[in-house]
This record gives sequence, structure tokens and C-alpha cells, in this order.
Amino acid sequence: MLRFFTVFLLFSLIVSCKNSAISDIKNGDLLFVTAKETGLSGAINNVTQKQKNASFDHIGILEKNRDGVFVLHAAPKGGSQKQNLKEFLKDQADEGQKVIVYRLKPQYQNAIPGALEKANSMLGKPYNFNYILNENSYYCSDFIERAFRKDTVFKLEPMTFIDPETGKTNAFWQEFYQKKNLKVPEGEPGCNPNGLAASDKLERIKELK
Repeated sequence: MLRFFTVFLLFSLIVSCKNSAISDIKNGDLLFVTAKETGLSGAINNVTQKQKNASFDHIGILEKNRDGVFVLHAAPKGGSQKQNLKEFLKDQADEGQKVIVYRLKPQYQNAIPGALEKANSMLGKPYNFNYILNENSYYCSDFIERAFRKDTVFKLEPMTFIDPETGKTNAFWQEFYQKKNLKVPEGEPGCNPNGLAASDKLERIKELK
């Protein structure tokens, strides 16, 4: 009997910790996914990283409602979508990536309801694989910037594909756009996860497990 209660207590503590982790997050929190060192992820980070402790290649916005907890985001697989939080976290863990929670500072929290409404209206659009802004498809940070655009929480900035170590266009991006028969959109307006994470309107909360 004692062994049964010990196992039950341990199980209760584990469940309690998991529920506590979810209860700590709030509607409108931004979930940033850490970047890999190679491939597309590494190439994005190479030309956009702004902070030593912020190295991200993806972002989504959290929505909590009576139906559950979801992440609204634009991803290569599935385009602009609303995904169950547990599935979202599993996808990142399977790729060896972590999820870091950022939150709008109190004075900007009033932008969240409108942002979630806008984000929901953009669901179903395909992913923008060219990373050149258009009205028919979105990439991850583009999706978030548009969601908050009405309240100008974030802003578009000239994109750069220059490798900071060489001062030349990153080789990955040179080949990436060459294969698409497109000119590297250096200086064109855009945004990226690292740029959004560097906003002084956000505060870093914790790693979400």
C-alpha cells in the first residue's frame, strides 16, 4: 500500500509540474524556436543573429481558449496553421530544438486580442519559401509582424544576407536564390525571428518544456 501511494505521489508531482508549466504561459505569448547550426536554420541565424543568448529560426504566437492551447504560426510544413501546443513542442523536440517564451511588456498587452484575431484570419495561406514579402503567402516572422501590424508592435527592416565574418553574401543564400532564378533580396523590407526577439517591447520569460 505504501509503495502504491509513493508511486501515486510521484505521478501527481509530475503532472502538477507539467500543468504548472502550461499555466505559466499566457494568451499572446510569443514562442521562439532555437536555431540549428547548419542548413536553412543555420543560414538564417548566420545573417540575422543580434544577441548572444538569442539564436532563433522560427516563431509562433500562443492562443489559449476553451478548446485548448494552440500555437498560430507559418511553417514550411502546413503553411499558416493553428497547431496544438503539445504537438508543436514535440515537433521542435524531435528536431533537437528548444522553445523560448517571450512576452509583450504590460504597456503593449492591449495589442494581443487584435493580433490573435488577425492571426486567425491568415490561417490557411501557404508558406512563403522565397522570403520576399507578398500578400499570398507568409513566412514565420512575417506572419507575426502582420498580426501585430495594426498596433505597430514590430517593424519591417531592410533584409541582409551578408555573412558578418566575410562581409560577402552568405554562400547558402547565394545558391538558394540562384536556384530559384531570383536576385538575392538584399535591402528589401522584411523581418526575422532574431530581429523580433531583440525588440525592447518584449521580455524573455523562460524555456518551455
